[in-house]
Amino acid sequence: MINAILSAGITGLPELYRRGEADAVSVTRCYLDRITVLDRHIRAYNQVLADDALTAASASARRWRDGKPLSEIDGTPIAVKANIAVKGAFWHAGIGAYRDRVAQQDAECVARLRAAGAVILGTVNMHEGALGATTDNVWFGRTQNPLRDGYTAGGSSGGSAASVAGGLAAGALGSDTMGSVRIPSAYCGIVGYKPARNAISLDGVIPLSTTLDHVGVHARSLTDCALLAAHAGDRRAITPVDVAGLRLAVPDWRTRVETPDFIWKARDEAATLLLLNGMQRVASDLPTYQPGQARRLGLLVSEVEGLNAHAERLAQGEDGFSPDFLGLLRWGGRQPATRVAAAYQGLDAIRTAGTAWLEQVEAVLLPTAPQTAFQFETPVPANQADFTALADFIGCPAVAVPFGIAPDGLPLSMQVMGRDAATVLAVAACLC
Repeated sequence: MINAILSAGITGLPELYRRGEADAVSVTRCYLDRITVLDRHIRAYNQVLADDALTAASASARRWRDGKPLSEIDGTPIAVKANIAVKGAFWHAGIGAYRDRVAQQDAECVARLRAAGAVILGTVNMHEGALGATTDNVWFGRTQNPLRDGYTAGGSSGGSAASVAGGLAAGALGSDTMGSVRIPSAYCGIVGYKPARNAISLDGVIPLSTTLDHVGVHARSLTDCALLAAHAGDRRAITPVDVAGLRLAVPDWRTRVETPDFIWKARDEAATLLLLNGMQRVASDLPTYQPGQARRLGLLVSEVEGLNAHAERLAQGEDGFSPDFLGLLRWGGRQPATRVAAAYQGLDAIRTAGTAWLEQVEAVLLPTAPQTAFQFETPVPANQADFTALADFIGCPAVAVPFGIAPDGLPLSMQVMGRDAATVLAVAACLC
């Protein structure tokens, strides 16, 4: 039965419930049992809310027995990133200074999922303050990639991706500032979807960057991601779209982002598959966009806004902030006003140019990351977000889907971005 539950994901659970082959309690217990056994090593979870989850599951099981489920995700076990408020749970964004703070109410996206009957299993680990992409957290531990021991799950939503990839949740909420949902999803071989700006509310999310933050979702399939996103607030995610005749941009950034040839080869194969599904390739690019330079602008803005977000707590002392995280925030605070203003102006120019670009095409196809998951002991690549950050700068929807295997046996991932959520997801579905 465990295999049936795991393979059901999110969209398959209602059929199990209708046929009486499982109920929300047995499914929730399955995930909780796996957490007990497997998470001692993976370390995806910061806090498991077993009693609350079983209470919610019991109520869901009654609704299904009575033929009155609240939605298609009623009884679906979900994990929530630790910067997203879950009432009664510790709410700390991976920062030691907040480790004892308890959320007094749910974030809006969590409240929406609860209203649809979702079962919240607990909160999951993340890179400290959401400012990084390894989820090697000095306060809450190192989250392992379930696909390979000793390798990062990515970040900053590493616990979210690892919980789904490891079969410790059917889906998860994460946040994405420059790629923090899509990068860990790529490393863990699952689907990660970042909706358009504010399509899912940021109310109840500890900010890193009020300019760039987005809430996103992780799941093992694209349909699961779309359904979870829809109930979290992005209803456009489940609108059907025919991709035939849609315009596809396949920009060549080989000289802009250092990336192994096998990743570009996979991207070209993905493009061929989309053309076979009826899309029309057009010669379209954003020629002025330099990913490395843009990444540094986004990082500066994140550091400046992150410092503002934590200024009140820092005024009380620096205990509970790691030297690495604090150093990034303080560096942002030391930059002259002219440099900070130039960073905002640069991002505004990118947003304007990027928005105009997406009016020329329905979808853009790029790799998700310039590398596969890497060992914790190796230097962290600076360019992890060079393909993903643009969608945050523009504020447009983007989704990462598994596509192929690298020579080292780890998953590859392709990213589709565009101006419309339903179209982006329909295009990505052709790659699944």
